[in-house]
Amino acid sequence: MAPGGSACKEVLESHPTVADYDIGTTKVENNSTTTKGTLGFGGKHGVYSNNGVHELLECPVCSNLMYPPIHQCPNGHTLCMNCKIRVHNCCPTCRYDLGNIRCLALEKVAESLELPCKYQDLGCHDIFPYYSKLKHEQHCQFRPYNCPYAGSECSVTGDIPTLVAHLKDDHKVDMHDGCTLNHRYVKSNPHEVENATWMLTVFNCFGRQFCLHFEAFQLGMGPVYMAFLRFMGDDHEAKKFSYSLEVGGNGRKLTWQGIPRSIRDSHGKVRDSQDGLIIQRSLALYFSGGDRQELKLRVTGRIWKEE
Repeated sequence: MAPGGSACKEVLESHPTVADYDIGTTKVENNSTTTKGTLGFGGKHGVYSNNGVHELLECPVCSNLMYPPIHQCPNGHTLCMNCKIRVHNCCPTCRYDLGNIRCLALEKVAESLELPCKYQDLGCHDIFPYYSKLKHEQHCQFRPYNCPYAGSECSVTGDIPTLVAHLKDDHKVDMHDGCTLNHRYVKSNPHEVENATWMLTVFNCFGRQFCLHFEAFQLGMGPVYMAFLRFMGDDHEAKKFSYSLEVGGNGRKLTWQGIPRSIRDSHGKVRDSQDGLIIQRSLALYFSGGDRQELKLRVTGRIWKEE
């Protein structure tokens, strides 16, 4: 038995104070390469560290890279903070009680390492100090996009061409070539407004893709309808475009003009920010003809590129 060691006990302990680092886990990259590319988010290009030391930072339980606090048992076996809790404070290698021993030496060694972004295969050729890598990856411009389909929770991720094909083939979303919008929404019983979401169309316009959404939901005490546009790309690219939406009837017209939101912003985030054309139900019924028996809304608009 190691000095100070003891047999494992199934005891949960209080969580230790976390050091001032970005805590998280990421898969180990073992490729050795000379990298080129545009600098971004504190990265640089060149030959990254590949002396095998970073392999010591791989947690033996979850196989992810470890970040402070890195724990060790009396025999020197290490594991990450999350797995220390999962194994009930018992070393999975030698079965000794882990206690609250920090592996400060390994945490210090990690400071000297440089590793590539995990999105290297998607086009990011920057390398980063060990403790900066995780923060970069959370904002890397090459990270995959989430599926923008709003009718259900979809876990598919990928680049834009992959997601466009996915929306068409798997979600059966209509595809439209052109920059003009013209859609009609009809509901036979408009007095029952349940929360509902529709992704009506993907527009191919100026060589880019835009997603038109239409929603019915409660806003405060009253039901509303909302239409908005999302851009399939990053926010800085979305700002190069503008769009307008219009709905009306009975000699009245309601218009909206704005900038499409990037699909980096979730559908729910855009809806909750009310960043789109919002139509109160009473006005929507008036647009429909005034008899209040059937909802008939025609939403038109266009997309243009700012000079």
